[in-house]
Amino acid sequence: MEALLHTLQPLAAVLGAVLVALVLVWCARRLVHRVLRATPEVQLVTRKASNPARLVLAALGARIALGQTAAGEPWAAVVDYALVLLLIGSLAWFLAVVLVIVETVVLSRYAAVARDTRRLKRLETQIVLARRIGVALVITLAVASVLLTIDEVRALGAGLLASAGLISIVAGLAVQSSLSNVFAGVQLAFTGAIRVDDVVVVEESMGTIEEITLTYVVVQVWDERRIILPSTYFTSTPFENWTRRRSELLGTVELDLDWHAPVAALREHLDGILQNSPLWDGRTGSLQVTGAVDGVVRVRILVSAADSGSLWDLRCQIRESMVGHLQDAYPDALPRQRWESVSSPLPPPAER
Repeated sequence: MEALLHTLQPLAAVLGAVLVALVLVWCARRLVHRVLRATPEVQLVTRKASNPARLVLAALGARIALGQTAAGEPWAAVVDYALVLLLIGSLAWFLAVVLVIVETVVLSRYAAVARDTRRLKRLETQIVLARRIGVALVITLAVASVLLTIDEVRALGAGLLASAGLISIVAGLAVQSSLSNVFAGVQLAFTGAIRVDDVVVVEESMGTIEEITLTYVVVQVWDERRIILPSTYFTSTPFENWTRRRSELLGTVELDLDWHAPVAALREHLDGILQNSPLWDGRTGSLQVTGAVDGVVRVRILVSAADSGSLWDLRCQIRESMVGHLQDAYPDALPRQRWESVSSPLPPPAER
């Protein structure tokens, strides 16, 4: 009976510690809800952080209880080591969740008061990248902590420190490309060269920045394809960013017409198109003759829109309307080729 009690005592202590941890987390949740009210941020914190907090406190309490009640037992060392690994993993999980919560709360609060969407996108890019860096560091430290709990790994680490010079050279050569991409990703995020939802032209394709990571950038093109580019591409290769300062853009529509084209009437028709189009932002709308060579008159229409998608649709709308208007009202203004027939006889062969 005494042996059974001696065996059950550590188990009861561990279960009691786990129960206390669960009660503490439950009390903390109730206290937070009562003091800070049930705001969306508080609900987010309690929902996401509860499980890792329970696991951290349970592992910590179980290890303390085991050390107090089962010291010297042959099986205690194995269980204690398992609890150490569980504590390291749960603590890393908790810290990663905290970083996600901070990211969500900061972005939601700034989005509620922000009027400049460009600044919001830049802040979003920076915070998301900072969170990813933080999570990567947490995971790295957690893995290193787990490895350092193994005696053989600690001994290997001491040997590696003795030959750190050679290893650092080899490692530097091995990870040079990866590190350059990481540094380029950080540079992109904090210099604002590109942001999420920016419209760019890369590899002769126009697309939208969909995602910026530490090592690569995802560009979504108009046909739903994704172009995956390393971060170093945007720091070493020239590219176009159509929304670097603002999203408003200018675009042109060019028409090659006959010399009989009624420019004033076409300008009036353009005004009617723009006034009735929700795609036009009202900033710029003009029609000018920019060339009159090679038997045609080149008419250029300059318009503005709030973003690249609206600009593309507006240009197509103007082009279609102008072509239809010319066909119906001014067919003589459509481009045509002229030639003159000369009927003079050929000279005799002797005179050629």
